[in-house]
Amino acid sequence: MTAAVQPSLEDISQSLRDTRFCVVDLETTGTGPEASITEIGAVMVQGGQVEGEFQTLVNPGDHIPGMISVLTGITDAMVGSAPGIGAVLPSFLEFARGSVLVAHNARFDVGFLRRAAAALFIPWPDFDVVDTMVLARHALLRDEVPNVKLSTLAQHFHTTTQPDHRALSDARATVDVLHGLFERLGNLGVSTIDDLADFAHHVSPQRRAKRVWAKALPSAPGVYWFTGADREVLYVGKSVDLHRRVAGYFTASETRQRMEEMIRVAAGVDYVVCATPLEAEVRELRLIASHNPRYNRRSKRQSALTWLKLTADRFPRLSIVRHIADDDCPYWGPFSNRSTAEDVLGALQDAWGLRSCAARLRSSPCALGEMERCLAPCADPAGRSEVYAAVVQQTRQAWVDDIRPTLASLGERIRTLSAQQRFEEAGDACRRLEAYTAATKRWHRLTALGRCPQIVAAQLVDGVWHIHVIRYGMLAAATVAPPGTSPRRVADDACRLAATVLPTSHGLPAGSVEEAERIADWLETPGTRLIDIDGDWSWPAFIGVDDASLPGLIWR
Repeated sequence: MTAAVQPSLEDISQSLRDTRFCVVDLETTGTGPEASITEIGAVMVQGGQVEGEFQTLVNPGDHIPGMISVLTGITDAMVGSAPGIGAVLPSFLEFARGSVLVAHNARFDVGFLRRAAAALFIPWPDFDVVDTMVLARHALLRDEVPNVKLSTLAQHFHTTTQPDHRALSDARATVDVLHGLFERLGNLGVSTIDDLADFAHHVSPQRRAKRVWAKALPSAPGVYWFTGADREVLYVGKSVDLHRRVAGYFTASETRQRMEEMIRVAAGVDYVVCATPLEAEVRELRLIASHNPRYNRRSKRQSALTWLKLTADRFPRLSIVRHIADDDCPYWGPFSNRSTAEDVLGALQDAWGLRSCAARLRSSPCALGEMERCLAPCADPAGRSEVYAAVVQQTRQAWVDDIRPTLASLGERIRTLSAQQRFEEAGDACRRLEAYTAATKRWHRLTALGRCPQIVAAQLVDGVWHIHVIRYGMLAAATVAPPGTSPRRVADDACRLAATVLPTSHGLPAGSVEEAERIADWLETPGTRLIDIDGDWSWPAFIGVDDASLPGLIWR
């Protein structure tokens, strides 16, 4: 479904002529955040016509500095009987309601108004804001105006009112400047509010022209992907609203530099509507893994994981590997990076004393053996064979059954190091212990899904049941049961049409680890209900503790 179509007039947003603009200007006691407003002036315009004006002095509740009085002509006596900002601001917000705020140096004026609203606990409306100073900086050349001060622009556009540092006069002058800029920008193809925002944020005309691609996309969950001229997949994304998300790439709201480049070389956008947001997440992961798009950053290395392996040597040891082989050796993980795997390996070796040497057994103990941090089977292979086999079994139990013996062993080591004031080593041991407990929880979360031939679950979202069929930890089907339909019947139909998924030899999910974790997130969301389950979706009772509980377990 390619949405690269010729732009048409139907795709433009609200025109500038049909938009109500509230042009506002303030006078204040200073420029810093501690200053207060002394005057508000505003002009409401639409289609080039003035619809109303708003002007009032404001009692700042403080002395107006002499320099400010000389500049603006506003004195303490003038504002002595004026209302405070608490009485003025609600009236101004009502006057401006439903309009686009315009100001010259909007960051200053709108910033003062927002801070005043926050101080008064008044919710700030979601105004769109136009800054005539920014527009002038982008639209006018340096040989036309030496700067973009309001007085300079008023002279350039021959405004009917000259700015004089009084709020209403400056607002009236800004109205004429705004209309002069509109005439200038019209020659550059700026005719709508979206065009205006894009121009202010340097959105290129080529990028704006492509926003009609979003027109063909529905307001539904799904995945989308931008393609180049040779049909290369450039970028893959997901959204609960395809139309709104894709349209955002062509506006000022998209500020990522690499997306600007991607849109520039893109030739179209394709999409697939998904039944549920979870299906969209999973499809996104699979498309990224399949196409490896050059503009995606996240989820591009789903298979780049690290594992711990218990070797099949006479005296097994723990080894860090990149892939799971079909060799009947036990594997454990996964770990997102090697450093975490090394921390967990260190925790298990500290707790149980498995050998770490990869070379052939020596005839005498190594340094770790002499420090009693390794069982040193090399010193007495025959005499220590049974003891070492028992420790190997205990290590495997620490993976698959119960973490408490490991916690107890490492806790004793941490207490000993602390008593010896070897606090840095104790801190390293604590870090390794936390990595071990986190890895244990992750392992069982994944294998619990991977060993279930089928899980059928549903979640009620806005009156619609989202139903998923999960087989061996992989999403096999997704559908919805709208109001008035039987969720059970819809689920049964989904099971009949679901993809066939085969189990893995190592008990992990059939899909990627990231896909299984997204599925687990959804299954563990409050409100998710099991419809049917084939298998044992469960964790051992003593395989994980919260990180906050670790200190108590260690120091008990």
